[in-house]
Amino acid sequence: MTRLARWLTGVPGTVPRAPRPPMRARAEYDGASYGRRTESWRRNGRDSNAELHPAAIQALRGIGREVVRNNAYAANAASKLAQYMVGNGIRFHVYKNGVKDKALTELARAHFESTACDADGRHNLYGLQLLAAQTMVVSGEVLVRRRWRKKRDRLPAPFQLQVLEPDWMHMLTSLPLDNGGVRIQGVDFDAIGRRTGYWLWSKHPGSVVPVTLDVKLIPAEDIAHIYRTHRPGAVHGESWFAPVIVRIKDYGEFEDAQLVRQKIAACFAAFRIGDPDGDSQATLDSNGQALDIDPSSFAIEPGVIEDLPPGSTVEFSNPPTVGDYEPFSRVSRQAIAAGLGLPYEVMTGDLSNVSFISGRIGRLDFKQSIEAIQTTVLIPQLCEPAGRWLLDAWEMQGMDNTGVTIRWSPPRFPMMSPETEIPAIRDAIRSGQQTISGAARERGEDPDDFLEELAHDFARLKELGLVLDCDPGQVTQVGNPVAALTLAQMDAKGKPNNG
Repeated sequence: MTRLARWLTGVPGTVPRAPRPPMRARAEYDGASYGRRTESWRRNGRDSNAELHPAAIQALRGIGREVVRNNAYAANAASKLAQYMVGNGIRFHVYKNGVKDKALTELARAHFESTACDADGRHNLYGLQLLAAQTMVVSGEVLVRRRWRKKRDRLPAPFQLQVLEPDWMHMLTSLPLDNGGVRIQGVDFDAIGRRTGYWLWSKHPGSVVPVTLDVKLIPAEDIAHIYRTHRPGAVHGESWFAPVIVRIKDYGEFEDAQLVRQKIAACFAAFRIGDPDGDSQATLDSNGQALDIDPSSFAIEPGVIEDLPPGSTVEFSNPPTVGDYEPFSRVSRQAIAAGLGLPYEVMTGDLSNVSFISGRIGRLDFKQSIEAIQTTVLIPQLCEPAGRWLLDAWEMQGMDNTGVTIRWSPPRFPMMSPETEIPAIRDAIRSGQQTISGAARERGEDPDDFLEELAHDFARLKELGLVLDCDPGQVTQVGNPVAALTLAQMDAKGKPNNG
């Protein structure tokens, strides 16, 4: 009986093996074929966690930190990515029953916009966002842990945030659990796939302080795990430098080699050649008397005229030149920037070949990438857990949180050309294609705050009797007073004068 027949009829045996494709099979898709050009490709059917196993994660994490420490472009790339993602902070406002609540917003600001929210006492919430974003870029992921505090700590809210490097996770265990769930690389899941806990070391395993390390299960509701997911089911994230680590190292070595070559080229060496047979005639004058010559006196200096002994010859070195350095360097830096998702000029600071149009197109594409990270990673994985923890803390203090929500606004992305972009926004609002609130959100402002401040400013201008063209209720787009224009368009009977 064949293996397939035994399996189908229930006869004990093993499940039939999947047929292996021939090594050089032809396929309708060239990329799926086996041949000389594709034999080195790695093909596997492992899931994301088997592919990104703990050894690979730790290797990429360590090398990513190394290139950021020692490569100027990598360090600038990590810093710029975090700065653009966070800016001056992903801001928040507290709403109750759909209406902004000023009192609750100010109460939240008292905690989040001071160092009271930081377990280390050094950053406010926006500083922690920047630290978490940069750690995620370099190390691939970052943890933020909720730390409950007591009343005697006198904090605006009885909890603090602790940013932890991913090294704190004990990722060496993956096994099924008795409750029907599973543990994958240090993270516990229940039977329906919900995260229930994280296994964390008591201290950083690479700490300079020698301590006894133990592992403890931390409830998932106390952990915010922030990382960019490339494949469904991925429990961890890899360093953003993973696609370009080898290229960064190769480019760094190329630059070191070119630097040594330039140093050699800068050495204008001369070689004095005497009598190859050791004849002393080379050190005698025309009268046959020995010359008193100090060998150290032969040196090349600017403008020097040196007399050499008879029979001596001088040959100069032909130092190497550096060719094709700039083309190769530019291509290498462009590849690194592309792998990191950064515009070339942002990573390098090189604006020599950037026109306004090319720079604008690149920035628009980069803006979409940054907004995607903000709305799909930072806000749901970092900001919203912090907001939930704040509401939990208020509830512990006896506050009624019914109908209370927290909304987050990403920072404004800098404009490339305000003189053209602002009129375009104005025309979109006037033609009904965009709302004032939508334009305010694009600038990273809260619409309610913006409109309240705008109304206050217009009321203040009217109170002072000032008429400025910033008020469309007083002045038209071309600068004419609205009242005067209205009177001119009316006839004596108060009807519109179309003539």
